[in-house]
Amino acid sequence: PRPARDVGAARVGARARGRRPHGRAHVARRGRRGFDDGDRVARGGGRRLLGGGRGLGGGIKFAETKEDVQNIAQNLLGKPLITPQTGPEGKIVHKIYVVEAANFSREYYLSFFIDRAQNAVTLMLSNEGGGHIEETAPEKIKTLPLSPLVGLRAFHTRQAFDFLGLDAGLWKDFAHLLQRLYGLFMARDMDTLEINPLVVTDEGQLLIVDTKMVFDDNALYRQSDIVALKDPLEYAPQEIEAAKHDLSYVQLQGNIGCMVNGAGLAMATMDAIEAFGGKAANFLDVGGSASFEQIKAALDIILKEDSVKAVLVNIFGGIMHCDLMARALLEALEQTPTQKPLVVRLEGTHVDEAKALLAASDLAIEAADSLDDACRKGIACAGTPPTYKGAR
Repeated sequence: PRPARDVGAARVGARARGRRPHGRAHVARRGRRGFDDGDRVARGGGRRLLGGGRGLGGGIKFAETKEDVQNIAQNLLGKPLITPQTGPEGKIVHKIYVVEAANFSREYYLSFFIDRAQNAVTLMLSNEGGGHIEETAPEKIKTLPLSPLVGLRAFHTRQAFDFLGLDAGLWKDFAHLLQRLYGLFMARDMDTLEINPLVVTDEGQLLIVDTKMVFDDNALYRQSDIVALKDPLEYAPQEIEAAKHDLSYVQLQGNIGCMVNGAGLAMATMDAIEAFGGKAANFLDVGGSASFEQIKAALDIILKEDSVKAVLVNIFGGIMHCDLMARALLEALEQTPTQKPLVVRLEGTHVDEAKALLAASDLAIEAADSLDDACRKGIACAGTPPTYKGAR
């Protein structure tokens, strides 16, 4: 699993006739007359925060003058922006977009995404864009599955155009835009391409105001220019380090570090910790055939996190036998001594040999017989009395 990848920089937009600016949170030069060339603020550029809902979090600002832009930038840069998607801790604003405001009165929603239930790329539309699509009434949303054999066809475009109720004069522009977006979605190996909102400006032109793109991690090897856009400032240092070792890592807010093999088992482990009253400090999947270097790197990443008070290792031996995992774990602990307690639960191939290796070690490792037992011991080691919160 991977966390949501959308987001936006704080932006500041010039207010034009009281309408909203194009884009997310941003800084822009004034729409109609603009600043003089000598005073013009930067136009465009900058990266975006990994977290949507910038407008609701106060990340969209309007500026009438260059001084307004400077004051807004001083109030945003280096400070956390809290939105519905960032969590209560927010995300630090490192860069600001400067864009030109646009005037419009109608907003639309448009997206391409992979619909697993339909086994097809699906086009989703709504004539009520600009807000949360999840809160839009079903009758205001239209979905058009696109056969992988033929893709986006003219009749799909006509259905989309008629549903949105656009003026006839926009047909050619809309058809061209939709075809280009679909081509981009396919060529760039996306999971999601979301336009929210797509607007018709007061001048009668189609304009993409805000965009979210989610790329398939498994296809990034052929999208090197997309990978190059990744901004390390938008990720926790642990996530950057984990990526170097081909580890799936997501930082969380708890105090129990988790090292698990397999994404499904990792999710189940976090759920079990939660059920017993604890909080996982991370999601970390070492994969089904982790090397010693990966296991050591995984332990290093977890143990360096100050919030981690105990580590829970939950391994199911399949491709990677339990005894090999135990040896690698013991070697890693010898090279990376720690005072933090470790709870280890192993099941699967060669589990008895693995338990014997751990029992013969002088290292302070707490063995667990089951996932429930591991959760109780891990929570207790972290300093919180375990409490059973739900039936299993």
